[in-house]
Amino acid sequence: MTSLLKLNTVSRRFGSLQALTDISIDVAPGELRAVIGPNGAGKTTLFNLISGFFPPSSGEIVFDGQVISRVNPAELVNRGIIRTFQITEIFLSLSVYENLRIAAEVAMGVSHLPWAGRHLRARIDERVQELMDMVGIARKADRIAGELSHGDQRVVEIGIALSRHPKLLLLDEPTAGMGDEETQNMTALIRRLNKEQKITTLFVEHDMEIVFGIADRITVLDNGHMLAEGNAHEIANNPKVQAAYLGQAA
Repeated sequence: MTSLLKLNTVSRRFGSLQALTDISIDVAPGELRAVIGPNGAGKTTLFNLISGFFPPSSGEIVFDGQVISRVNPAELVNRGIIRTFQITEIFLSLSVYENLRIAAEVAMGVSHLPWAGRHLRARIDERVQELMDMVGIARKADRIAGELSHGDQRVVEIGIALSRHPKLLLLDEPTAGMGDEETQNMTALIRRLNKEQKITTLFVEHDMEIVFGIADRITVLDNGHMLAEGNAHEIANNPKVQAAYLGQAA
């Protein structure tokens, strides 16, 4: 299998705390991969390693054929690893359009310009419209982001992430705090971006209905160790997963 992202026996220690131990994962191009596990299983630590917030204590991380174990987050963004966080990070006082315009300008490398000519403005407008259409938020372009529902704010955040043309999109609990309708909309968006835009996606999620419904493959962590890996059927019927995470007897 050709890998876009490969972790080879990756471990991470924080002083005397062993947060992750010998994690090996292969994520194929175009894959929609879920990471699940109880609180404290090491999911956030795993995302922090992949996105460069700190290096592994041992092991190797390879992305797009290059070792990135000690590459800083800004450079990883330039290489195509884009991450969203559990807490939504957008400009609440600006409109949806303005949020995405700033993101587009930064991605295009023109945010430092004191003014933009007609042709550049047209390119920026075209890109913003493309981003709004991709995430389905165009009808709310003039709305102030802080006045939007939590679900729509998360949609704007994903639009900002898409402005960087991600090769790998990391979504940390993308449906957290959402109602049923917002959750359904976000789930549909994640699936559509993966299938239509061919964006390789790795996401952390606690809602098993979402995980089993859209993930191509599922990685299960428990207490910093790799507990299991497989498709939805394999994970749902794995006795170790049932005992450790799904709350069923092994």
